[in-house]
Amino acid sequence: MKKDRDEFETDITLHLIRIGGDIEHIKEDMVEVKDHLAKINGRVRDNEKELSWMKGIGGTFVFVVGAILTWLGIDR
Repeated sequence: MKKDRDEFETDITLHLIRIGGDIEHIKEDMVEVKDHLAKINGRVRDNEKELSWMKGIGGTFVFVVGAILTWLGIDR
């Protein structure tokens, strides 16, 4: 009976040690994922800013070209 109990305690202890190691590994992976996500979010933010600039420039260009074409059309 004592032997079974000791064997059970040993098995439980080994299992808990294994789970603890797995948890540490998961924590390390989560830190890496969070760092990578922060980098990706930064790049997405930069791309959104550049796209906004391009939209602004494109809209201005279309407005200017439209105004010139209208002005030329009114002149004739």
